[in-house]
Parts: sequence; C-alpha cells; structure tokens
Amino acid sequence: MIVEIVFIDLRPGTDREAALALYRQTAEGWLANPDLIEKHYVFDEARSLGGGAYLWPTREAAERWHGEDYRRMVRSRYGSEPRIQRLDALVRVHPGTSSLTEL
Repeated sequence: MIVEIVFIDLRPGTDREAALALYRQTAEGWLANPDLIEKHYVFDEARSLGGGAYLWPTREAAERWHGEDYRRMVRSRYGSEPRIQRLDALVRVHPGTSSLTEL
C-alpha cells in the first residue's frame, strides 16, 4: 500500500472558500477512480499551500494517475508544479476496531 502526499503552491491570498471551490472542480473525478482507496484534500492558508493525501494499493497505481497529464492539469489549474512524495505504508492502526495490521 502506498501513501502519497501531493503539495501544491496556491496563488497568494487563496482562502479556504477559494481552495474549496478549486477542489470541488476535481473531487467528482476522483470518486470514479477505480484504483484510489482514499483521498483527503488538504489546505494551509497561512502558507498558501494545498494538495492531497492519497492511499493507493500500489506504487504503479499512484504513478499511473499522477503522471504528466496530472502534472499538466495542476500547472494549468493552480499555476504551480506539484511536489509528490510516495511512501510505503507499513502498519495500519485502526482505533475503531482496536486493530493493528502490518501491510
């Protein structure tokens, strides 16, 4: 399992409502993604920083969906190059079921 964190520099002055409006433009498309396990849109107003945290089944899935087409879309929509980090998820902690799962 892969945890992927994408950072996007937003235009200075982007507030919470503007970030939400931008995110709403792409959220429906991610719902239909057959490989995506989960996505969280993130935002830091003080740093004009946005992006997402993704959970993918494999590194190949993450690379497939965040290739050059994705980077081009981010540059067009947000005006900056995305910075992508991919990390192997090793252990899942689920307090709701009091379970630990090695992945």
